[in-house]
Amino acid sequence: MSTPSPIRLLLADDHPVVRAGLRAVLDTEADFVVVQEASTAERAVELAAAGGIDVVLMDLQFGPDRMHGSEATAAIAGRPGAPRVLVLTTYDTDADILAAVEAGAAGYLLKDAPPEELASAVRTAAAGQSALAPAVAHRLMDRMRTPAEALTKRELEVLQLVGEGLSNQQISKALFLSQATVKSHLVHIYAKLGVDSRTSAVAAATARRLIRR
Repeated sequence: MSTPSPIRLLLADDHPVVRAGLRAVLDTEADFVVVQEASTAERAVELAAAGGIDVVLMDLQFGPDRMHGSEATAAIAGRPGAPRVLVLTTYDTDADILAAVEAGAAGYLLKDAPPEELASAVRTAAAGQSALAPAVAHRLMDRMRTPAEALTKRELEVLQLVGEGLSNQQISKALFLSQATVKSHLVHIYAKLGVDSRTSAVAAATARRLIRR
């Protein structure tokens, strides 16, 4: 009986210490082999396109002016026969989770997950199934239970930029929306959060872990 081929992994994270720690954990699993590492999302996309990888462990943040992990996930997952992308991050906000899932991530795990949970998620993703951390799955279920109250992905994007201090005009340029559309999104955001100002909206959304600050 032939031995199954190991699951070939690409580690994409801009912190060398994090990559070394992940490699140390994953190397203890007999059916895993780390074949590539990438310190930028752009490099991860290149390596994934070159083939020979089954699962990409993708961070979300790669520093200023760098491609975001969700963008890289979409670029990787959009190719025929692409490797599966398992997001491994410290961020558990709705904005990050929705962006990653919509981009085609096969799973979403937090970096404080125990080694056995990480190994299980890698195997689940490699098998073509969804691998969501329990806390992440719970947040998605909450959104599904109360869809009328949940902020849409676009509303979360607008609110994230509000939190970063951008004006309506700057948000319209960043998201390729008209200023009237940005204002309309803000009206809906205020209503859903029960607030009446940008500052209150950002505070409420941060407290509920909808966006990052």
